[in-house]
Amino acid sequence: MGEMGLRERKKRRMYEDVSDTAVRLFLAKGFDAVSVAEVAAAAGISKPTLFRYFPAKEDLVLHRIADHETEAARLVAGAGSPVAVLRDHFLDGLRRGDPITGLNDHPQVLAFHTLLNSTPTLVARQYAYLERSEAALAEALGGTLDARLAAGQIIAVQRILARDNWRRIAGGERVEDVREDAVRAAERAFGRLAAALAAADGPDEPDEPVEPDESEENI
Repeated sequence: MGEMGLRERKKRRMYEDVSDTAVRLFLAKGFDAVSVAEVAAAAGISKPTLFRYFPAKEDLVLHRIADHETEAARLVAGAGSPVAVLRDHFLDGLRRGDPITGLNDHPQVLAFHTLLNSTPTLVARQYAYLERSEAALAEALGGTLDARLAAGQIIAVQRILARDNWRRIAGGERVEDVREDAVRAAERAFGRLAAALAAADGPDEPDEPVEPDESEENI
């Protein structure tokens, strides 16, 4: 067991080291200007070894947020009110300045988000990441059509809130000037989401009685 734990730690460290090396190069030179071979050389590994860890060049960047991919699913497991749990988690992230909420103005965080959101291939890769996050959440919510619809709405709310925060910070606003608006926006968005999902889960409205057609009565 101990040896397996050590092996897993070494593997995780390899992922982090290679990803960090790649991100540094991408930030310095631009994503498209750096080859996978250059990243491998800088990390001290072969190109085939790099591809065993990261199937695509874009994954070198997305690894930074990989832990968040199944975060929503883990949080709602066994929760009585999934939306409330995720709302509280997002609000806590705003208070802590968690980069995933977009409310963080550390220069390295801003540079990373700019890289992530301004590189077309990385933007496209993010959609695959969001789809996996959505699928994991839907499964945690029961795997039904209603669960998939709810998961899609929840992930969209988180993404839009975080991106709006990032845009304001990237535009030069200070975190403390944005935080209050960000909290209000999150509370409003999750509140509306909870109400919409509750309404969708409610009993079907009874059919309106059909008034008899007088012409049919006279037949």
